[in-house]
Amino acid sequence: MFSMLNLVDNWVTRSFPIIQTILIVLIAIFAVVVIVAVMLTPSNSQGGSNAITGTKIDSYYMQNKSQTKEGKLKKLIIASSIIIFVLTIIYFITMAIFNGQA
Repeated sequence: MFSMLNLVDNWVTRSFPIIQTILIVLIAIFAVVVIVAVMLTPSNSQGGSNAITGTKIDSYYMQNKSQTKEGKLKKLIIASSIIIFVLTIIYFITMAIFNGQA
């Protein structure tokens, strides 16, 4: 019984560097996606002036903004950022386990 646990433990410890490398590559890919999506997003000409003045523009475009290219890029940025956050947490958890700190 103990030899079976030792075999699983060796397999798991040998796979941690591979898992960590895959996580780092995925984090880098999603970071590039965020950078490119931010670069492609057009700048907002009004900025935060609507919040200061209290004006609200309810046009057809503003109501359906999530279906435009700008809205899709915004969703891509948010999703990629969340994925980076989760992958980074998983990476540091695997580092703690691999180094025997957990």
